[in-house]
Amino acid sequence: MPRTDLTSAGNLPVEPTSFVGRHRELGEVKRLLARSRLVTLTGMGGTGKTRLAVRAAGQLRRAFPDGVWFADLTSIRAPKPVRPDEPDPDGLTYVVMTALGLRESGDGTPPTHQLVAGLRERQALLVLDNCEHLMPACAALAGALLRGCEAVRILATSREPLLVAGEVLCTVPSLRAPEKGERLSLSAAGEYESVALFAARAGAVVPDFALTERNLPAVGELCRRLDGLPLAIELAAAWLRVLAPEQLLDRLNNRFALLTRGSRTAPERQQTLRACADWSFDLCARPERMLWARLSVFAGGFELDAVEQVCCDGDLPRADVLDLVTELLDKSILVRQDAGDGPGRRARYRMLETIRDYGQGRLAEAGEEAALRRRHRDWYRELARRARTDSAGDRQVSGLARLRREHANLRAVVEFCLTEPGGAEVVLDLAASLPWSYWRGRGLFGEGRRWLDLALARAPAPTAVRVRALLANSQLAFWQGDAAAAQRLLAEGEELARRIGTGAELAHAVYLRGAGATFAGDLPSAVDSLERARAILAGTPHPDPDLYPHVLLALATAAGLAGDLDRASAAWAETAAFIEPQGDGIHRALSLSIGGLLAWLKGDLHRAYTQELQCLQLRRARESDDRYGTAQCLETLAWITADQGHHRRAATLLGAAGALWSDVGTSIAAFGHYVGHHDACARHLRSALGEAAFTGSFRAGQAMTYQEALGYALDDPARSGPALRRDAYAPLSPRERQVAELLAQGRSNREIAAALLVSRRTAESHVESILAKLGFTSRTQVAAWAATRHQGAAEDAG
Repeated sequence: MPRTDLTSAGNLPVEPTSFVGRHRELGEVKRLLARSRLVTLTGMGGTGKTRLAVRAAGQLRRAFPDGVWFADLTSIRAPKPVRPDEPDPDGLTYVVMTALGLRESGDGTPPTHQLVAGLRERQALLVLDNCEHLMPACAALAGALLRGCEAVRILATSREPLLVAGEVLCTVPSLRAPEKGERLSLSAAGEYESVALFAARAGAVVPDFALTERNLPAVGELCRRLDGLPLAIELAAAWLRVLAPEQLLDRLNNRFALLTRGSRTAPERQQTLRACADWSFDLCARPERMLWARLSVFAGGFELDAVEQVCCDGDLPRADVLDLVTELLDKSILVRQDAGDGPGRRARYRMLETIRDYGQGRLAEAGEEAALRRRHRDWYRELARRARTDSAGDRQVSGLARLRREHANLRAVVEFCLTEPGGAEVVLDLAASLPWSYWRGRGLFGEGRRWLDLALARAPAPTAVRVRALLANSQLAFWQGDAAAAQRLLAEGEELARRIGTGAELAHAVYLRGAGATFAGDLPSAVDSLERARAILAGTPHPDPDLYPHVLLALATAAGLAGDLDRASAAWAETAAFIEPQGDGIHRALSLSIGGLLAWLKGDLHRAYTQELQCLQLRRARESDDRYGTAQCLETLAWITADQGHHRRAATLLGAAGALWSDVGTSIAAFGHYVGHHDACARHLRSALGEAAFTGSFRAGQAMTYQEALGYALDDPARSGPALRRDAYAPLSPRERQVAELLAQGRSNREIAAALLVSRRTAESHVESILAKLGFTSRTQVAAWAATRHQGAAEDAG
């Protein structure tokens, strides 16, 4: 079953600006959620449905012990179901699972069933944001969750109802604005939320801005004429850098005159948002308008080099892009967001949904949509190709991190290409070009196979691209544990490779034959196939920088586990020589992990332990999110630690490895060459610790997050006191561990508060959290449990 650490607070986005007003709406949303399991916030685009949902969800954290979770659906293009009455929510489900931290099960279960299974026993709040362009899929998914997860509640935002049984609607109105002709006073201006919002946003743009008797009439009229729409008000306030409120009002007069002459049959939301967007668009210079429209082809976000490549031509010179992006940022057309703290960190930008939708309309009017989408497609194909072929350590790691940030854009490319004549061949090439670590590290096996399955069905011609796609799909299936599908795809791919492929494709097919034998536990056959793959690559002028080291490391693994340690060591040494020029690239950590396995097989526990730690240290230093590789490393580390006699720690590592296998959508059962050693280690630990102690330590590892598992494994190998304390008290936070120790000493809540210099209410909250995490009902149970853990840690240290 998919797993996530739902004991955390969730993943609500940080609110980038102050939240103004909406006190009545907040109370109404919380009241409705108290009695209904599905509440949908409806209303015009730009009314602030997302902000209201995030604020309400944040205020309800304590009511949902398994967290409040936010799924942003704006980056998903509307799916095209095979039949209108059978919506396919799989693409949507993958996005929701990613937001929740749920990983694929790897057993072929449909994604929606996996999501339901992962949430069935959870008491959580799920925010589905921007559902209107995915109505059939969102309705199907919400219905499945309501039927299968009785403790889960859903807060959706949409311009129209989902029309699901049990749904309760909450209309989000515009902010209160002055009436026409109403005379405002400074003392009463704050009663109008629209005016308060304008003043707040104006103060962010012009720090010395303040409402005065002079500008108040213009501000009040602006808010009224903008219908109190938060988006329109924020766009207007952004212009105070160059225009006074009175000038804004003068320009607005002509724009809203157009609205009164528009079609009376058009929906009100289109009239108002169109007027607001038209007004902002017309205030932009021509190059800014052009860039706004062209940027709408991006999904989820983009970086400056992508803008320069996709959006520039003779009409929009590359030299102007930086200034134009800056102008659009100043005018709130774009929002800047950091790309994270990992390798290749760069500034990243995105558009609000309404702005992006408007830009897409303008792009279509200009007749440029098809051309821009093809440029967008070509840019991301090239990005994938560079990331696959770049062997330099820093560029290799940063390229992979970049691709992971661009997943929404890659998904958009796939969806566009599958609707274009000949586009399926492009999807095959793109998916087969992505680095292996892209799929493996994040557990994207199911989504990758879905892309390839769709494209393979649409592009049956026997081409070299089809060979690579068949083999890539087979590899994903092997990693996921679907051996039957993997063998079927491999058979077709290998036969086609022998007919029309190059040495690289044939070597890949033979490698997969060896990998399949390894996963099945047939090590002699695996060694034979992998040796043949190495021989083929030796005669290939430019071996695939992904394939060659994997062939060698797979050979080292299979030969070592088969008992041929000399052959294994030679293959491993050859790998080290190949990847040394790359520096600490994505293959370095894997090589260290296999080196640790070989040292363990030779009985050199110290070297084995050291190499596995170096692997994990490199992953943490690189801020790698390769959960598949980390699971492999933790698994081997558990075996080594067990042989060193540190049984509790080994059991915890074994549990952490199992959790990560599940995170990436597979399990140890998919790896027949590891299963025997895994089972032997578990039997040894059960015998040494007893069933209860083994289960407790194993579950403590299972409960760890990815970062917690890394931190635990990298503790002092001498098993220092602090390391054992973290082991003993997992999964509690550091502060909760302090509280648990004080409970073991018999302290009251008031004494705990005094000892930790916190309020009594805070101390009570910590106790409540501990009870929830450990499944206890009384503080006495916590005290007894803490005392036992402390004693066990001391015994293990001895």
